Amino acid sequence: MITVVDVDVRVGARLLLSRTAFRVAPGDKIGLVGRNGAGKTTLTRILAGETLPAAGTVSRVGSVGHLPQDHRTGDLGGTAADRILSARGLDRVVRDLRAAEAAMASGEDAIEKAMRAYARAEAEFQARGGYAAEAEAARVAAGLGLPERVLAQPLGTLSGGQRRRVELARALFAGHDTLLLDEPTNHLDADSIGWLRGFLAAYPGGLVLISHDTGLLEASVNRVFHLDADRACLDVYNLGWRAYLAQRETDARRRRRERANAERKAGTLLAQADRMRAGANTAVAAKNMERRARRMLAVTEPERRAEKVARIRLPEPAPCGRTPLAATGLTKSYGSLEVLTGVDLAVDRGSRVVVLGLNGAGKTTLLRILAGRERPDAGLVVPGHGLRLGYYAQEHETLDAGRTVLENLTSAAPQLADGEARRVLGAFLFSGDDAAKPAGVLSGGEKTRLALAILACSGANVLLLDEPTNNLDPASRREILDAIRAYRGAVVLVTHDEGAVEALRPDRVLLLPDGAEDLWNPGYADLVSLA
Repeated sequence: MITVVDVDVRVGARLLLSRTAFRVAPGDKIGLVGRNGAGKTTLTRILAGETLPAAGTVSRVGSVGHLPQDHRTGDLGGTAADRILSARGLDRVVRDLRAAEAAMASGEDAIEKAMRAYARAEAEFQARGGYAAEAEAARVAAGLGLPERVLAQPLGTLSGGQRRRVELARALFAGHDTLLLDEPTNHLDADSIGWLRGFLAAYPGGLVLISHDTGLLEASVNRVFHLDADRACLDVYNLGWRAYLAQRETDARRRRRERANAERKAGTLLAQADRMRAGANTAVAAKNMERRARRMLAVTEPERRAEKVARIRLPEPAPCGRTPLAATGLTKSYGSLEVLTGVDLAVDRGSRVVVLGLNGAGKTTLLRILAGRERPDAGLVVPGHGLRLGYYAQEHETLDAGRTVLENLTSAAPQLADGEARRVLGAFLFSGDDAAKPAGVLSGGEKTRLALAILACSGANVLLLDEPTNNLDPASRREILDAIRAYRGAVVLVTHDEGAVEALRPDRVLLLPDGAEDLWNPGYADLVSLA
């Protein structure tokens, strides 16, 4: 259980929540919603105890598990299975068992010591759940699309999507009393999302869920907290998702009616006060009437402004040759794991290519090699005449976490004067002090917007887009899809989002790991959510 009392949440000088109080009890399944940058990720980090509130107290009873958006944790040399088992301390116990078994098999003089070590390790193994716990971890991993071959691999060899699934499996396997999940469906295919819905529906503990997946929210939550950054408050709805949406619309209509009535009555009073103000005998009454009208407006909540949406525009592509980017025979391995094998690709001017394949098939690796972020073991990337490349990385590694929002933009686009850079950032909803925030403290959605702002200034004629719609609220997602539709340069797209593929209108598809290329046809659309 988590209890929040009079908590203030700030990012820099900006107040996001003021004197907030609520409780997350067993059985509470809370959908935490609000626009990108409203403070959802910051609030969950405070609930998890990873950072402190600006004021107020947060107390916790029982264990709390947190799935952050950034999954770059864990020993990269350890296996995926060990990472999941470490949630209950089983990874260490299993290593102790194997070491004791090896010592006993060696036939050395210290066999009695090894047998005692084995007995201690086995007792602890059973106390932590034993083989039943190992089987449970395997079931969770399988539900999230992690086969045995992936579980046996070192974390450092896994793709971003696989790493994300490992961290989600670890959080679910841990058996925490309360779960805080920040965008858990990022990188999940349709089958894994279906499994997750079932898991969360049966989960008996407290849950705080940040997600832009409305299907997951509808299936999982029984309360909704709406974070309104403009009012620095948290609106609590003790309702499921559909009922919440209906209540929000009802509340909006009520506020509009009340405000219209107040404005009409206040207007009548003010007009009467204007007529009475000129008379000496009625001047005092006119002032009282005016004060009454002002109070009437002050106590009536004004109609809320529509939430701002970033005006996302991709660059006007610079002139280039017929084939600005090509690759031949790209091969890449991580240790004994072969990810790419002899992949060929020609990106013609204005062409639209979607890359499909299961998690771990090498999609992100291919884009990193094309972007020059990683070197292939064999093969060549051939830049064509006039190539200007723009790369959107799903993990935002193109951003410098230590630099401010403004510094990230101006370092990528040094031709921009300060005022022009700030106008660009304003269009992507970074206004005022937001430009001075370090990129490392941004939410996932804010990092997405900053990366897209940098792309917008690049003049790129070939865009490499790796999951560009992750972490975006519905309005911002619509903006990026419209921007992809309107972009006149070439695009190589990796995505699980069927809407992004529809917006791209691809002319070709590259299937990994085989590297087979084909003309796009509607039959491939069924593979997008499974990829």
